[in-house]
Amino acid sequence: MASEIYTESIFEMAIIGHLTANGWYSGNASDFNCDLALDKKAVLSFVQESQPIEWEKLKSYYREDTENKFVHRLFKELDLRGMLDVIRHGITDSGVKFKLAYFKPDSKLNPDTLKQYNYNRLYVTRQVCFSIKNNKSIDLLLSLNGLPVATIELKNHFTGQRVDEAMEQYRTSRDPKELLFQFKKRALAHFTVDPDEVYFTTKLEGSGTRFFPFNKGFNNGGGNPPTKDYTAYRAAYFWGDMLSVDSWLEIIGRFMHLQKDEYLVDGKKYYKETLLFPRYHQLDAVRKLTAHTKVRGPGKRYLIQHSAGSGKSNSIAWLAYRLSSLYNEADRKVFDSIIVITDRNVLDQQLQNTIYQFEHKTGVVQRIDADSKQLADAINSGVSIIITTLQKFPFALKYLTEIPNRNYAVIIDEAHSSQGGEASRKMTEALVGKNVTLEESENVEGEIEKDIEDEDDYIRETILKRGPQKNISLFAFTATPKAKTLEVFGNKDAERKPKPFHLYSMRQAIDEGFILDVLRNYTTYETYYQFCKTVEEDPELNKRKAAKAIGRFASLHPTNLAQKTEVMVEHFRHCHR
Repeated sequence: MASEIYTESIFEMAIIGHLTANGWYSGNASDFNCDLALDKKAVLSFVQESQPIEWEKLKSYYREDTENKFVHRLFKELDLRGMLDVIRHGITDSGVKFKLAYFKPDSKLNPDTLKQYNYNRLYVTRQVCFSIKNNKSIDLLLSLNGLPVATIELKNHFTGQRVDEAMEQYRTSRDPKELLFQFKKRALAHFTVDPDEVYFTTKLEGSGTRFFPFNKGFNNGGGNPPTKDYTAYRAAYFWGDMLSVDSWLEIIGRFMHLQKDEYLVDGKKYYKETLLFPRYHQLDAVRKLTAHTKVRGPGKRYLIQHSAGSGKSNSIAWLAYRLSSLYNEADRKVFDSIIVITDRNVLDQQLQNTIYQFEHKTGVVQRIDADSKQLADAINSGVSIIITTLQKFPFALKYLTEIPNRNYAVIIDEAHSSQGGEASRKMTEALVGKNVTLEESENVEGEIEKDIEDEDDYIRETILKRGPQKNISLFAFTATPKAKTLEVFGNKDAERKPKPFHLYSMRQAIDEGFILDVLRNYTTYETYYQFCKTVEEDPELNKRKAAKAIGRFASLHPTNLAQKTEVMVEHFRHCHR
């Protein structure tokens, strides 16, 4: 009996036991319909219970065949639009609109929306046979109101298997053509979980399937920290926190995103779709920032230090969206407008597409690509999210002086590069409603260009001199903060040293495979020189070619690592001939 605690079955039951004790329902594997790849019984139960008036109206059209007609319509919509869109925006049958899920409202102003939210049913079902061709089963299936949204393969390293084996299982024995696994049509994410680690993918592509880490990180590196009780699972945060009812529904409703990229081949347009699921640090950063802001209100400064490879564009898009719909405990909107300052055009389209999927309406995001009046009009009219560059912002100053007091969130992409100087001060003064003269406004462009040319960071002196602005929160994203940037935006730790509010370190990005460790195969010049001296005494050495390579190596600038590496490889090749 003692050995049973180490089996995969016990690991599976531990997860199910926690979920069902915390708001989830235990699904019945026999209720899963392989032809439809959903739980027909649970779907109909949700619709009939949550929308009885609409159901009765549909019955007046179809009478005794209503259930079959509804399921047939749902099947067609899932095939045409995909699971995520159907869950978020429902379906229409014979002019009758139905919701397939309800998401938690931003405020408590409408009690009916809270009641609707409580109609949701999350199901966890073990050992679900998913194919009409064989008896293969998935360890765990996660469903929302009968609609499959995620699959999980579990491995227990006490039986000699880890997440790597689960990944291989998905790649080799989970056919992407099976309806449950078809991209975006049914399950939206596929997880591999062992007691220590969690990985996921949103698209099964056989041997080419790529998995992403969903780990918290440990000591600024990859993996997960040990638990206080060292006999507990390190990965318990996944089902304990991430799969809590509110958390899981928020991820589906407010984070998952279908990204559509356009590209040209021989003059023809093609599109590639990617289903985005947040990595742990992205989800954690956005949630902590919004939670802190919800309690503390505007007027704070936050530094988000996320390494290259962190998916910063998506993190900014998710944060902008969440802040734009953030209410405090008194059900008052925290910010009137979110202003995103960036030089990346790709972020503009990402924000537009992301937020349209959530809201299904235009005008929520506006890019300022004309003159100052366009920016002033956007702020005056209450556009939720405004995207601009610092170069364009000052032109609106003369229009902003008459704007009544409002609250703003300013998200700065790469805080240390070109966001300083008097231009930053004038942006701040405009937002707080201080008067700025026309002469000052006209001189700002030159000041900005100088700031960008010199890349000097005067933001520390500027903000310290002006002091905090009660109506403006600054959210600064950077991969490599300067000391001054940390001073301005960082939070003081117990030793009064400034620290970022949220950190995704370069070491973790390297451990997780998102950037390369340039020092992994590093060889010092001294070592290389000693090696060269040794091999030059070899009678088999092609001395003419080797000497030529050494000469090229010595002539290159010390910072030109790429060419130096190329020459070094060439020299080694000659040495070993």
